[in-house]
Amino acid sequence: MLRLGNARHQKADPACNTARPVPGASVQMNFRNSPKSSRLKGSMSLFSKLPASPADAGVAAASQPLAERMRPRTLDEFIGQEKLLGPGKPLRLQIESDNLGSMLFWGPPGCGKTTLARLIARLTHADFVSFSAVLAGIKEIKDVMAAAEYKSRSGYRTIVFVDEVHRFNKAQQDAFLPHVEAGHITFIGATTENPSFEVISPLLSRTKVYVLEPLATPQIVELLRRALADKERGLGKERIEVSEDILFRIASFSNGDARSAYNTLELAVKSTRPKKNAPGVITPELLEDVLQRKLLRYDKAGEEHFNLISALHKSVRNSDPDAALYWLARMIESGEDPLYLARRMVRMASEDIGLADSNALAVTLAAKDAFDFLGAPEGHLALAQAAVYLSLAPKSNAVYTAYGEVLDDVHKTEADAVPLHLRNAPTGLMKNLGYGAGYQYAHNYDDKLTDMPCLPDNLAGRTYYHPTDQGFEQRLRLRLDEIRRLKSKPVPKS
Repeated sequence: MLRLGNARHQKADPACNTARPVPGASVQMNFRNSPKSSRLKGSMSLFSKLPASPADAGVAAASQPLAERMRPRTLDEFIGQEKLLGPGKPLRLQIESDNLGSMLFWGPPGCGKTTLARLIARLTHADFVSFSAVLAGIKEIKDVMAAAEYKSRSGYRTIVFVDEVHRFNKAQQDAFLPHVEAGHITFIGATTENPSFEVISPLLSRTKVYVLEPLATPQIVELLRRALADKERGLGKERIEVSEDILFRIASFSNGDARSAYNTLELAVKSTRPKKNAPGVITPELLEDVLQRKLLRYDKAGEEHFNLISALHKSVRNSDPDAALYWLARMIESGEDPLYLARRMVRMASEDIGLADSNALAVTLAAKDAFDFLGAPEGHLALAQAAVYLSLAPKSNAVYTAYGEVLDDVHKTEADAVPLHLRNAPTGLMKNLGYGAGYQYAHNYDDKLTDMPCLPDNLAGRTYYHPTDQGFEQRLRLRLDEIRRLKSKPVPKS
């Protein structure tokens, strides 16, 4: 049967001789435990009345997990997803103006998909039906669609929120299509899987996909601070002391999952034993017991952070894959942001390998994308693969050195004008002023080379890039030597 969050959201409907929710009411589906007679059979009996008392509501709220109690009630309380919900962003404007279309939220666990859907239900004037793809079948979907169609004809809108929509098969997803097309419902689906593979094309084409990102560690720390300070819904009434380092550890180990962080904090608080005249303290030892893993010495903003990343970088530079793997694992297990490690390895690929192995940059970027796709812990293996590849790749800092010399000249020399022969002449005036005069189009010459200078006059003849004899760069050095030899000869026009 369907359960309404509060009996005050109902009003009599003579047309169907039962209670019907008013716009904005939240409806929760629980078909599996409902008697067969309570299901919709051509009427609105799907929306059955469930008495609720304030006392019962208070008991239910107290028994809810911290993550459930701390769900934001307004868009301003919502942390993360600024690209979608920041001031002036399209999705926020749609919600605030109550002008929503069907949509899919795609993102990892704990990033706010369900919370955002509930916020939409709270802030819009549509009836809200929420059910899980794990529990509902074709019959239940058709019941909800029939009820929504009935309400649509009476001038009411229905938002249908489907959690874990990727678990629906093709036939179940097909059941939504005519009602989405006809405008009987506004469909909102949530999934942790790529909709391109898990949602049928007709439904995908009728929805807007919004990609939600995992929360950053500082964002989760802020959520935990709120929970500790909130006396109404959070842990503000508890006599607990928690250091910033402990909050950071909890947030780091959650890997962007706010629900996981809330659960860890709540369990840690329940595990403390406040003394008569002193609050309980969440110590590193207590957190180790809760997480069931050892807390390695680490300070993301302090010396140990920089010591460890220095050790990783220098191990890669020294072509030591064993040490690189060790320091990488140390940082991951200490709670470092894996995407920070991926970014640092991209830097290593350019700084220490460069064109000696041009695949190194592609490998590190692929590792970053793989972690984005898989998350932890499976994605850690992609980072380990990249660390080993970088360690074994031939090394060259020629590009790094060349770019540094270029920057030095840019800062220390006059910014000479671009030579006329290198300028375009899109207008007759510019052509008359000499723009483009003397330009030699390389494809018109043998070997595709000319002796035309391309540096400004004050840097004529300056050489920055000096390729090494390592890896692919050895071939580049031979090619550069050949180019310089050919340019030193008169270049006949082809």
